[in-house]
Amino acid sequence: MELKIFFDVIDEMVYETITDPNSFYHHIRIHETKFPDWKNADIAIVGLTEDRSNIYSQGIDKAPDEIRKKLYRLKKGTGSYRIVDLGNIRNGIKIEDSYLRIKEVCEALLQYNVIPLIIGSTHDMDYGQYMAYEQFEKLISVVNVDATLDLESEPTLGLNKHHTHKILMHEPNYLFNFANLGYQSFLNDPETLNILERLYFENYRIGQIKDRIEEIEPVIRQGDMMSFDITAIRISDAPGNPNATPFGLTGEEACQIAWYAGMNNKLSSFGVYEYNPTEDFKGATASVIATMLWYFVEGFYNRKPDFDFQGDDYAKYIVTMKHNPHRIVFYKHKLTEKWWMEVPFPIEKSKYARVSIVPCGYSDYETATKGELPLRWVSTHAKLI
Repeated sequence: MELKIFFDVIDEMVYETITDPNSFYHHIRIHETKFPDWKNADIAIVGLTEDRSNIYSQGIDKAPDEIRKKLYRLKKGTGSYRIVDLGNIRNGIKIEDSYLRIKEVCEALLQYNVIPLIIGSTHDMDYGQYMAYEQFEKLISVVNVDATLDLESEPTLGLNKHHTHKILMHEPNYLFNFANLGYQSFLNDPETLNILERLYFENYRIGQIKDRIEEIEPVIRQGDMMSFDITAIRISDAPGNPNATPFGLTGEEACQIAWYAGMNNKLSSFGVYEYNPTEDFKGATASVIATMLWYFVEGFYNRKPDFDFQGDDYAKYIVTMKHNPHRIVFYKHKLTEKWWMEVPFPIEKSKYARVSIVPCGYSDYETATKGELPLRWVSTHAKLI
């Protein structure tokens, strides 16, 4: 596919004053007069300027370039960068056309094992990000970071409050797990939470994350894609959002989540949405997002192979249980100290093989040694059968 037809060149004003040879900008290839060779890249930055999702979207079209201005000036991290910036996708005639353009672009990148790093526009654009996985005919897991669950059945409050519903109802259905991180109880209808729980999907309140942020690492490690709405970040750290509140993640916590996502060998796309420069103060939000992207890239270039569970890199632990199942098998990577556990599935459902060994934490192992089934085992088993 000729991706160039979907993109505008990057405005010179974004980078013309950058002279530092060790800057992020000087170690990537961007869409200037020539479209970069994306097929041999590791990561491709994709800007979105679609602003028709709701009445608060005016000015959001400037978001990608404001983020670039901050990102390009950061220092290069570790690793040999193979990163391209393709520019901003041209909007479709209708907003539905924009979803399809995002789908086509991400689909092409994923076919070449290039990670789309999506910046800009409203959160409903992650529907295009999600649809890009349809062609691969495999079950995927979505990690969503947001203060609200956006599960409105009708888009009366804006399309960006309806996109989770669209993902859950999409046909064909290839969604194995949906995990929402950072929701705030006072912004969500309890019935909405109940719907996701009945589907054995995962929800983590902002308080749970703040108490022990390392506990969400296994959740992120299960994800194939991450969709990050900056509404999840508190207004003092990220004022560039009309729905920001005094509560939420700190900028540092958002960067920690981005680092976990970058480290995840399984995760193949990452999007950051809902930044509106007209609401920002001295570019603070753009700086937070740019730093998140930097940490994602840093995490990516520090990935370690971790899927050969029969190899010498793993320690295997078998916990016997008094009831069914009679045992649970755990694996611990000797170097990274990350944990996984086996969850049995019906032999005739071979499509579940990819998701039957799930990331977990040491706390799940501890729970099993006490004779109790870890909640993560229960919810995964319920989806597998």
